Amino acid sequence: MVYLNNMTSEERKTYPVYEGFLKYFPDAVMAVANHSWKANEKHNPNTPVHWDRAKSTDEKDALARHIIDLAKGEKFCEDGLRTSTSIAWRAMANLQKELEAEQEQHKFGSLDYKKEKASILFNDRLDKLAELIN
Repeated sequence: MVYLNNMTSEERKTYPVYEGFLKYFPDAVMAVANHSWKANEKHNPNTPVHWDRAKSTDEKDALARHIIDLAKGEKFCEDGLRTSTSIAWRAMANLQKELEAEQEQHKFGSLDYKKEKASILFNDRLDKLAELIN
């Protein structure tokens, strides 16, 4: 969870997940959740619902294909899943990966990274100083 771990209580209040998402799209959220279950049964039968990222690597291409299918008037995919639901799932998967990638990039500019880098440089200089003394 990229955002929850890094937010203050005050910041979390600016993300009204229930009021600003679930209440807006309750049927769509249910459809996407059901899509996750059906896809899990297809790709990982008889296992708890989980996102097997090793089998889900082409979000943008799959998203584009589903949009093309919808543009051609195909309301359902060949596996029987609703095309718009597949679009929503792929869009959410892509967004999740984008946010996670941003978080990873942000870590490298974080204080922890800078402290680690400073520590490495300090130890490196201590080693060089020790070589000069010996």
